[in-house]
Amino acid sequence: MSTDQPEPEAPGSEDSDALLFQRWSVDDIEYTDPSTERYITVTPIAHTMGRHADKQFKKSEISIVERLINRLMQTDENTGKKQLTTSLVRDAFEAIHDRTGENPVQVLVEAIENSAPREETVRLKYGGISVPKAVDISPQRRVDQALKFIAEGVHSDSFKTETDAADAVAQQLIGAANNDVSTYAVNQKEEKERVAAAAR
Repeated sequence: MSTDQPEPEAPGSEDSDALLFQRWSVDDIEYTDPSTERYITVTPIAHTMGRHADKQFKKSEISIVERLINRLMQTDENTGKKQLTTSLVRDAFEAIHDRTGENPVQVLVEAIENSAPREETVRLKYGGISVPKAVDISPQRRVDQALKFIAEGVHSDSFKTETDAADAVAQQLIGAANNDVSTYAVNQKEEKERVAAAAR
């Protein structure tokens, strides 16, 4: 017996015309850093219900927007408040578009690329002596560090201040996308690379 009903889509399948937050296109996003491009996944899905939690490297397949949302929740005050944080990021994207006229997803990608440190220091022990040594950072860790710096910058700008949290997110992303050293994320990246350069 034949039916005219369309077959249901498989879980995780995506329509190329789908929009993030029903507004922002995720097509034609440009990457300037080839090393991190593979680890900055852009999809129109902003909530995957933790499907990546069981495997270490699955997080790189999750939308970078959702990873930002999850990072912003990692404070004592905001743990578990995903709907609130998602709304906050949606409002921040609107503010970014109003101020720059650009696709906020593109601004986010540029902010992460500019905030991702390339070197850091580790401590090596030679006998009883501990010596700092500069090492290159893997691309996945670079993206992780960039998200961490952006989230810390948002928290420091908005916690116990008059600055709205969505406005703080917009300020951090726009500043990092412009590679503004006064932005917390870019400043932390420059500091980490400066310390590594001294330990070469």
